[in-house]
Parts: sequence; C-alpha cells; structure tokens
Amino acid sequence: MLLGACGLLGEQQDETKGWSAAKLYAEAKAELGERNYTKAIQYYEKLEARYPYGRFAQQAQIEIAYAYYKDNEPASAIAAADRFIKLHPNHPSVDYVYYLKGLANFNDDLGIMGFISNQDMTERDPKAARDAFDAFKELAQRFPNSKYAPDAVARMNYLVNALASHEVHVARYYMKRGAYVAAANRTQYALKTYPQAPANEEGLLIMVKAYDALGMKDLRDDAERVMLRNFPNSIYLKGGPGRDAPWWQLWN
Repeated sequence: MLLGACGLLGEQQDETKGWSAAKLYAEAKAELGERNYTKAIQYYEKLEARYPYGRFAQQAQIEIAYAYYKDNEPASAIAAADRFIKLHPNHPSVDYVYYLKGLANFNDDLGIMGFISNQDMTERDPKAARDAFDAFKELAQRFPNSKYAPDAVARMNYLVNALASHEVHVARYYMKRGAYVAAANRTQYALKTYPQAPANEEGLLIMVKAYDALGMKDLRDDAERVMLRNFPNSIYLKGGPGRDAPWWQLWN
C-alpha cells in the first residue's frame, strides 16, 4: 500500500503528465534557451520515452546532446551523439551531430586546449583530442559542403599540431632520461602520423640526438638530411655552442 501510494504521489507531482509531444518539446526548448540545461534534459528524456516514434523524438535526441555539451557534461554529450549517429546515420542533421561530438571531445581535453596548465603533458591522455580529430575528419570527408565543415577543418589543423606536440614532448621526456630508442620511436610516430605539423621541427632534432647517442651514424645522418631539407631556417640551425660542435647540441 505504501509503495502504491508513493507511486501515485509521484504521478500526481509530475507536471508533465498528459503533455503532448509538441508541448514537451516546446517546454524543453524554452528551458534550453534559458540555459536551464538540467530541466531541458529532463523534458527531452520524457519526450523521447513517451513519444519515441514521433517527429519530435529525433530532434530531441540532437538537442539533448547539445544540452549535455552546454552543461559541461562531455561524456554524456558524446554518448548522446554516438547514439544518434548509430540510429540515424542518414539524418539531414547528422553533420551537425558529428560536429557536436567533435566539440565535446575538443573541449574535454584540458591538455590540448591551449597548453595553459602547469600539468606535465606526459601525464595527459590525448585520447579526447584524437577522438575530436576523428569526428571532425568524418564530418569534413562525408559532408564537405556542410556549414560546419570549415570550422571542423580549422580545428583539425590545430589538433594535428597539438597531438604532434604531445608526441614530441614525450620524446623529449625520454631523451632526458636516456631512453633514446623510445625517444626515436616516438618522434618517428609523430613524423609519420602528423607529417605537416610544425612540432616536427623539434621532433627531428630529438631524432638526430637520439640516434647520435645510440651511435647509429647512418640513421642520424638521414634524420639530419630530413631536418635540413624541411626546416632550412630552423632556429636550431643558427648559432651553436662551438664551431666544431654538431648543430644538434644546441638542444638541451
């Protein structure tokens, strides 16, 4: 009896009881506009649960992802976006959902967003940045005429160098600890994966130093030639600790 009474009380307190799909959507949209994201999410969830096959349900799935994104809940926003993409791969607004997924991952990666934190980059997981890049890439490739494509491409360009910078930073970390093989492998990965990234200038320098420390003269000379060809005006090629010293000894 107590459980039945509680259930009845819960139904009586549900202000949305009897609301149509149109009213639920309108109220959710209004709450979203007022930045009451938690309330908007509740309304969108009720709408989808009660009217899963109505014309408002699909739009609710998109806007709930946006609400989560604006409410600083990137994991929930990404999950909602993935769900929509899986259920509606050919929806006219799926390009926007890819863009939203990219944004949620982009903003979720504190390390990639500006390098303003004092946290060591080697302690950060670049997974969010890679996921953001993949979402933006999917958008740009599948929907090149989308209005979101130009911004997605711009963010991809930023992410490429940010990800390459992460790899180079880890390689530098290995160099300082004498892990020369690991440092060379890390810079090789950055060069192959992000060939146009400006961060590869330092990456090549690390590669030269790593091979020199390992006594691998041929590989060192190959890396040096690539460095000279791709970055002839590199700051690392100017000056030096001494006329007879190799140029790569500039780096500490």
